[in-house]
Amino acid sequence: MDLLARREHSHLELRTKLSAREFSAEEVEAAVTGLSNEGLLSDQRFTESFVAARLRKGQGPLKIRAELGRRGIEGSVIDESLSGVDWDGYAREARARKFGAAPPAEYREAARQARFLEGRGFTAEQIALALAAAAEEN
Repeated sequence: MDLLARREHSHLELRTKLSAREFSAEEVEAAVTGLSNEGLLSDQRFTESFVAARLRKGQGPLKIRAELGRRGIEGSVIDESLSGVDWDGYAREARARKFGAAPPAEYREAARQARFLEGRGFTAEQIALALAAAAEEN
């Protein structure tokens, strides 16, 4: 309960943390199952919280999807949580926050901004739209 009081956890994360504290496999499974049955542990709720936090950090869908996968979240839950988000808008916002409103003046600067957005986990299409939007605005 102490772990869940701080933040949401996925089933896999909680199993890993409890195992690291040297609880037996049976105790870990009983705790995770009990918490899940009581509605205190939910992969769906964890995913929603995780996505919201990563959006505030300016991360894109590719990076968020990979991190959720490493945390043991099923693909259908990930797909559901990432749908309906304006990824193009978040890519534009992340670019503007880092580099300002002015569009890249030359190819090298555009490539640098594209690499930044790629590292944040945005798709090539989202990056192209973010760079094009910056050029259109000015």
